[in-house]
Amino acid sequence: MTSFAEMGVLPTLRATMSLLHITTPTEIQERVIPELLAGNSVVGVAETGSGKTLAYTLPVLHKLKTLENEGSAVANGSEPRAIVLVPSRELGEQVARVFKSFTHDTRLRVRVALGGVKMVVSRENTKGPFEVLVATPGRLTQLVERKGISLADVRMIVLDEADQLLDLGFMPDVLGVVNGSRDGRQLALFSATMPPAVTELVERIFRRPVMVKSRGSHRVVASLTTLNRKVIEGRRFQLLQEVLREPSKGGTLIFTNTREQCDKLVVQLREVGRAVGVFRGEMDRNERRNNLKAFREGTVPILVSTDLGSRGLDVEHVTRVINYNLPKEMENYLHRVGRTARAGRSGSVINFVTDRDAALVAQLEGVKAPRRP
Repeated sequence: MTSFAEMGVLPTLRATMSLLHITTPTEIQERVIPELLAGNSVVGVAETGSGKTLAYTLPVLHKLKTLENEGSAVANGSEPRAIVLVPSRELGEQVARVFKSFTHDTRLRVRVALGGVKMVVSRENTKGPFEVLVATPGRLTQLVERKGISLADVRMIVLDEADQLLDLGFMPDVLGVVNGSRDGRQLALFSATMPPAVTELVERIFRRPVMVKSRGSHRVVASLTTLNRKVIEGRRFQLLQEVLREPSKGGTLIFTNTREQCDKLVVQLREVGRAVGVFRGEMDRNERRNNLKAFREGTVPILVSTDLGSRGLDVEHVTRVINYNLPKEMENYLHRVGRTARAGRSGSVINFVTDRDAALVAQLEGVKAPRRP
């Protein structure tokens, strides 16, 4: 199938896609959407930036709107029919924006219940009837325990960025939500990688899922340009200043390995007059959110982050990723560089390399995307 119409996606959703200039499905969308529309549970493994969010957003809205069109509209308050579990508030807000961009014609209601927000706000957000809930597992568990949310009418559960959900220790909460929902609910799990913990989760909650693994999984996308720059005699910051003087059409995301490295670099950049934001753990959540908002809007052209910013964030105008400190694990590298060259757009990654990075640099030769003829 090469078009959303051939897949059978509702005309109301296709009309919105036309307005958003979404005309051709990506590989993961082409393979996942028909399976979800057919009622199958799916495990999808695909490189970051491949369009996974839309691959589940469209089927969720299609199925819920179809139920409503058939005379089975949501009647009870605080009883969502679809739940999307995400690892962080930032990703949850991003996913909710995608859902809401498709509700103008469907008139379906999307609510959020995210960690880092006061419980009273989450309870207020989830009052009354609505169809879709985007939630972090911990906050949803709290709401269920306090009778603020009922899982009785859940028809679909999506686990987004599953590897990070489990990295953050959410396995018990995820299992609680899945096991607390009705029999026969449809499941979908999406991840850029399949570490042992994700494999274990799949074995525990899925029954004969359809496995979809994109051809580009565990590779960088073909539209990404990679450049390795040697750090000479410890002159790392001087090299960064040279790189930042090179023109870039969009935002620059700089990665460090530790919070200490992150904070030191931000201070150095500000001392030389660069407008820069910071995005890391162990900082005020509102400050982190505001920094991301300023970067997303282009007010601040540079964002310095730890690996917290490597998972799930989709900032459309990021055209350059700089690995100021290269990670030790290939998995973390793939997540970082996946912040640019998303959804077919071009982008570049610049790696600051020392002799200590030789092992990772050697591995990088094996993850380059094949060039198209």
